[in-house]
Amino acid sequence: MLIAGVDDAGRGAVVGPLVIAGVLLKEEDLPTLKELGVKDSKLLSPHRREVLAVEIKMIVQKHCVEKLQPREIDVVVNSGRKLHKLNWLEAQTMARVIEALRPDMVYVDASDVLEERFKQHILECLPFRVDIVSEHKADRNYVAVSAASIIAKVERDREIALLAEVYGDFGSGYPSDPRTMSFLERLMQTSEDYPEYIRKSWKPAKRVKDGKGSQQTRLT
Repeated sequence: MLIAGVDDAGRGAVVGPLVIAGVLLKEEDLPTLKELGVKDSKLLSPHRREVLAVEIKMIVQKHCVEKLQPREIDVVVNSGRKLHKLNWLEAQTMARVIEALRPDMVYVDASDVLEERFKQHILECLPFRVDIVSEHKADRNYVAVSAASIIAKVERDREIALLAEVYGDFGSGYPSDPRTMSFLERLMQTSEDYPEYIRKSWKPAKRVKDGKGSQQTRLT
């Protein structure tokens, strides 16, 4: 049986792309991933993720990466109807990854608060039927999803590093990072709108642009 795991990286970030990755491997190769120490990417150091990403790609049959840029995210967040915003966009993108992998069984880290609804959204976008397990924290519970989370995180980190080379240090790119929020404030001091690598639809970015609230308010 061919097993797939699918996960994302950068969902809550205000800077850079949302990366979705999937891996396809034989069921009998799952223990090999565990032996390597594959686990949720958030529990690993950047260097360890880099090393594991290479090893994972040598074990799996196939892997697939999709990147959703800020502009595409802003469109659905600003104009999508109810239930057809970011979660729907993620479901569509995960469906593309699954279609490229063609697994017999797939495990996905559910982005929707309702795991079953997220599963159904993915199935609606697929041209074939496949067994899907959609769960919160799947990246901790299923090693195939852990492997996908590592690849997604490594790809996003590379994208962020490339942006930082061009535009300077802006931290992690998440609203919880004071360096990121200070960077947004500096951008607004010299421009009337954000550049294309910023998610303009994100509330923290809007608050900075509107000049509303204190620094502490913007970070919450």
